[in-house]
Amino acid sequence: MENGRFATTRWSMVLTAADETSPRSAGALSELCGTYWYPIYAYVRRQGRSHEAAQDLTQEFFARMLEKRYIDDVGPDKGKFRTFLLVCLKRFLANEWDKTQAQKRGGGKAPLSIDFVDAEGRYSLEPGHELTAQKVFERRWALTVLERTLADVAAEFTQSGRGELFAALKVYLVGEVGAPSYAQTGKRLGMTEGAVKVAVHRLRERYRAALRREIAATVTDEADVDQEIAELFAALGN
Repeated sequence: MENGRFATTRWSMVLTAADETSPRSAGALSELCGTYWYPIYAYVRRQGRSHEAAQDLTQEFFARMLEKRYIDDVGPDKGKFRTFLLVCLKRFLANEWDKTQAQKRGGGKAPLSIDFVDAEGRYSLEPGHELTAQKVFERRWALTVLERTLADVAAEFTQSGRGELFAALKVYLVGEVGAPSYAQTGKRLGMTEGAVKVAVHRLRERYRAALRREIAATVTDEADVDQEIAELFAALGN
């Protein structure tokens, strides 16, 4: 485990989740659903489906992706996990759902553990309807990656007993409007202004490194990391 998560690529995580004989299957499935359900849900909602239908389709998609082993047809040799998941989703919406509408959610199996409580609240904050479903998916994917990266860095600081420092400095990392000056933060933490400046610089370096690790787990070629980062930030600009 790494920072409480499996130290694997997203590809191997899908394979692990699909392998019901693996003791890690349930954990891998839980992480896949917990991490990526909202980009899937937002895509389906932007296609005009109702809140209830989007919930059903999101759950059914993950169940079908594993049951049908989509990764065998669109495997890791194809490149980016983001692209793989979107291709799988389009395939599912075009073909699988029509065949399974009459069945119970999850092909008759127990529904997957996805927390939809605030789904519509989050969806109501999405940009205007001029964005296509694919653009909404890419934007939400980018935000998911950034949120996971921030959570990883926060966990690293907390585990080393520096959670309070991270809480004070993260405003400089995410560019919050009205962030206090280094001098103000230093006074609150009992640090000099210069020490705060150095700490922020190191935090940014750690965040960049964590972001690269997060991205690297979703591509199969190290050379694609920079391109993927550029595309994710471009998606946020839409």
